[in-house]
Amino acid sequence: MIENLETKHTFEEPIEVGGVSVYPGEYAQANINVGRLPSDTRIDIKAHIFRSKNPGPCMLVVGGVHGDEINGIEIVRKAIEEDLFSDLERGSIIAIPLLNVFGFINFSREVPDGKDVNRSFPGIRSGSLASRVANTMTKKILPFVDFAMDFHTGGSSRFNYPQIRYSKTDRQAEELAIVFGTKYIIQKPLIPKSFRKTAHDMNIPTIVFEGGESVRLDGHSISVGLQGMKRVLAHLEMKHEVVFDSQVKSLMIARTAWLRAPYSGIFIWSKASGAFVNKGEPLGVLKDAYGSKSITVSATRDGHIIGHSNASVVNQGDALFHIGFNFTAL
Repeated sequence: MIENLETKHTFEEPIEVGGVSVYPGEYAQANINVGRLPSDTRIDIKAHIFRSKNPGPCMLVVGGVHGDEINGIEIVRKAIEEDLFSDLERGSIIAIPLLNVFGFINFSREVPDGKDVNRSFPGIRSGSLASRVANTMTKKILPFVDFAMDFHTGGSSRFNYPQIRYSKTDRQAEELAIVFGTKYIIQKPLIPKSFRKTAHDMNIPTIVFEGGESVRLDGHSISVGLQGMKRVLAHLEMKHEVVFDSQVKSLMIARTAWLRAPYSGIFIWSKASGAFVNKGEPLGVLKDAYGSKSITVSATRDGHIIGHSNASVVNQGDALFHIGFNFTAL
C-alpha cells in the first residue's frame, strides 16, 4: 500500500461531476461543458466514474491533456473498453480519456488562442478555453481525487521511451512510480501552472506517464501504460485478479539533458530510445542536402536514451537525443 495515502472525500457521499451524482456501487458518465466554438459546437469533457461498494481511495486517470498525444488517450480509452475499472474491490476511479477536445480534433497540443492546457492550471472560469479546461479539472474533479495518473506522449516528432515522471519532493508519488514499473523512472521538478503542480498543491500525489510520439499510435507504449495501471490497481487492492506482466527492472534517473544538433541538415539516427550509450559513441549523422557534408552526432556522456527526435530535417540547436544519467537500479 502507498504510505499515508489519505482519502479526501467521504466515501458514502456521492461524487458529483457535471450534474451527475454517483454513489458507492454505481457507474455513470458525465459531460462537463467547458465552452463553445464559433460554430456553436459544445466542447465537453467526458468523465467516466466507477465506484465500488467498499471504501477506498479515488484514482484519477487522464489522457489527452495535449490533444495530439494520442497514446495517452488510447491507454485510458482501452482500459475503459476492457472493463479494467469495472467491478472494483474498493475505492473509486474517475477516468477522462480526452481532456483537450479541441487539440484532438485539430491535431494540436494547444487550443484556439495558442495556449497550452498544461501551462494554464489552476485556470479561471472566465478565461480562455485552456484556462477553462484547467479550471474545470481543478474545481470539479480534483476535490474528489486522492491520487492521479496523467498519460502523455512525446511532442512533435519526438519519441519518448515509455517512462514515468514524478517529483522527488513527493514520497507518495515516488512509491506510485515504482509500483507502476516502467524501465525508466525519472525525477522531474514540478512545472509552474502544470496539472501536476496544481495537484501537488492540493496534496494529490501524481505521476506522469510518457510514451511514444504525438499523432502516432505506438503499441509498446500503450501496452506498458496499461500494464503499469494494472500494477497500481493490484497494489492498492482496488481490483483483484488483474493480469499483468511481471515487474520490470527499473532505473531511477536523477538527471537528464538534451543533445542538440551542432548543424542544420538531414538527420538520420542510428541509436534509438531505450539504448544505453557510452560517451563518444556515434548516435546518428547530419547530412547537408547537396551531398558535400556529413557530421557524426556522438554521445557527450554515458547514459540511457530516454527520447529521440524522428524529425527528418533539423535546424542547428534542435533537440536530437534526450539522455538520462545519474541513474540507480531498483
